[in-house]
Amino acid sequence: MFSGIVEEAAPVVALRREQENLHLTLSCSFTQELKIDQSVAHNGVCLTVVSIDGDTYTVTAIQETLDRSNLGRLQVGDKVNLERSMLMNGRLDGHIVQGHVDCTARCTRVEEADGSWYYTFIYNSTPEMVREGYTTVEKGSITVNGVSLTVCNSQPGSFQVAIIPYTHEHTNFHQIVEGSVVNLEFDIIGKYISRIMTYGK
Repeated sequence: MFSGIVEEAAPVVALRREQENLHLTLSCSFTQELKIDQSVAHNGVCLTVVSIDGDTYTVTAIQETLDRSNLGRLQVGDKVNLERSMLMNGRLDGHIVQGHVDCTARCTRVEEADGSWYYTFIYNSTPEMVREGYTTVEKGSITVNGVSLTVCNSQPGSFQVAIIPYTHEHTNFHQIVEGSVVNLEFDIIGKYISRIMTYGK
């Protein structure tokens, strides 16, 4: 379980394919605090630490994860948003995030606005997805590349988020440009409510 509060944007230092799996090696400031079999969110995708070597560690993404997320598009040098799992005795600063990416979205516009930025994203939306809760609502929560954000200008199949300078600098949002593909996780509470409304009658 995560909260969508990114701890660090860490660079990819190595990528290695093994059949359908992709091994991603990253370098971050808290590598020495990690343990084998620990869960860490990478651009919002929950992955398990499989090895640690000095200041780098490696996680493995299976083909299903690569198909559903943007991890298969990563190149050496790209920065990845990292978050370790929540401590249940602390504050929930973001919102409840599972680390299970629902789909990807494409950035269609980046606008500067007096020191902040507005990002517009589009994603594939069908009536069935909406019924299952895979949608946004105005002022609701959305996770973009593992970052907990508030939705503005919610439309069918698109939405905007406003990014403050701190988030822009300390996450990989500064790498996102028009055409960039990002990971989305829709609000789990919304999914449950939609499920109950659809099937609980």
